Amino acid sequence: MKKVYNMSISLRTRFAGTITLFMIVLTILLSFVIGQRSTQEVRSEIGNSLAEMAFQMADKLDQYMWSRYGEIEIMTELEALKEPKDFMVIENLLNRLQISFPSFSWIGYINPEGVVKAATGGILREHDISSRPVYIEGMKGHFIGDVHDAVLLSNLLPNPTGEPMKFVDISIPILNSEGQLSGILAAHLSWEWAKEVEISLLEPLRNRKGIELFIVSANDNTILLGPNELIGQTLNLNSINNAGLGKNSWDLEDWGNGKKYLTGYVKANGYMNYPGLDWVVLVRQPIEEAYLTIANLKKFILRLGLVISTLFAIIGWITANKVVKPLQEIAMAADRLKVGEKVAIPKHKGIKEIEILESSLSQLIGSLIHTESALGEMENLAQHDALTGLPNRIALDFHIEEAKKKATRSGLTLTFLYLDLDGFKQVNDLLGHNVGDILLQRVAIILKENVRDDEIVVRLGGDEFLMVLYTSLNKSRENGTVVADRVISALNKPFDINGNIAKIGCSIGGAVWPSDGIDTIEIVRLADEALYISKRTGKNKTTFHQDYDSSLKEEYSV
Repeated sequence: MKKVYNMSISLRTRFAGTITLFMIVLTILLSFVIGQRSTQEVRSEIGNSLAEMAFQMADKLDQYMWSRYGEIEIMTELEALKEPKDFMVIENLLNRLQISFPSFSWIGYINPEGVVKAATGGILREHDISSRPVYIEGMKGHFIGDVHDAVLLSNLLPNPTGEPMKFVDISIPILNSEGQLSGILAAHLSWEWAKEVEISLLEPLRNRKGIELFIVSANDNTILLGPNELIGQTLNLNSINNAGLGKNSWDLEDWGNGKKYLTGYVKANGYMNYPGLDWVVLVRQPIEEAYLTIANLKKFILRLGLVISTLFAIIGWITANKVVKPLQEIAMAADRLKVGEKVAIPKHKGIKEIEILESSLSQLIGSLIHTESALGEMENLAQHDALTGLPNRIALDFHIEEAKKKATRSGLTLTFLYLDLDGFKQVNDLLGHNVGDILLQRVAIILKENVRDDEIVVRLGGDEFLMVLYTSLNKSRENGTVVADRVISALNKPFDINGNIAKIGCSIGGAVWPSDGIDTIEIVRLADEALYISKRTGKNKTTFHQDYDSSLKEEYSV
């Protein structure tokens, strides 16, 4: 009997050990397969989101510079500057412009000899600046200079932060009615506004650790905006070279500090008649932060596998003599699962321990399948805006391809409505960003209520949205206008947010595919241009691309 007992112990030990080893191997194998797949997919999704952030930053930079450049250009057309008679009148005009747009640190009217005759706050009035680039380049024509340190103005302008002051120069020659040079209008645009744009983009992503944004000069690859300790340093990255080739994508880069980063990149190519300064925008995230979710997922799978493996070992120790044959069938099923077949775990009735084992193994497979489904949810999150829950640009790209196919089959058109909230900045400034965030969520709900199930509303960033509607072939603009008017009417009503009354409007630009163009990227751009016509002609209205071409093209072609 003693010999049989020892054999029984040996059988149980071997059985329990085999089952434990099998489950560990299966767990490691599934963890490796799921980890490898999820690493590639999540890296691609995160990389695309970083590239999208870089694009949004570049777009905001270019639009802001275009606006400031246009304001200076418009000033040069004023009669008071073209035919200067009273320099105090000119100085008052310049002061009013600075009050409206505080980003202008200094604006000056310079006579043809290089002497400042009128300036904001009277700073540098009657000073000869004929040796400065802003005068020299302005004599040659329209000039926009790259970011540089303050020279003459460093000790004359208020500097509450104490940090080195940096400017972007704008200078435009002023011609009188006879086409002769009467002076130069020059401005120093404070670089601080770029930091404000950076903060507005990164604020919704504060839960994603380690994300940093950089603006790099096209002249010598020096960092113009980024972490304070890196400003002024030179970068040598493939991402910068690829951005210079006009690409908007992402890469896995070694930044020379012993760390690797997922890096999104794009070059700022200007906006409308603003030519741009070819800044390169980079957005990076350390790879260990980007892959943290994947690492946690692998640990969870391993821990779950180890726990269940221990359970199986105990069950195997007790029921060795009764479960050898059923376990062989289970092992064969597991081997088929390992190679990718979809099979169910065999069931055996009458032996409670075997039933527990089969149930546990089925739960493990179900848990792993559920974990893989969670990866699909992560992909869904990467395609949606974190604040409003609306789809983002990544989701828009997928939707447009299917929408074009459906519209073609059904004889319909796609109407693109590009929306920008009027007065949203004032809500943020007066009531705070928390109220602004809730307001954006309310706006998202209203926009979703005004589209059908097979149509899409996208948040492009900030307070900009895009609606893509199915419209009839012959009444595309009429159909789009109905929706646009409905949206404007809804958004014009006051919002009660935690006792605060917020009032906004909405300017909309529209374009139609394929009547306005075949390329949907071009259609979005045309809708964006039409939006700015709405902004400039009164706001809180809708302008379509064709309306702009036919009636406003000459007036707003500059």
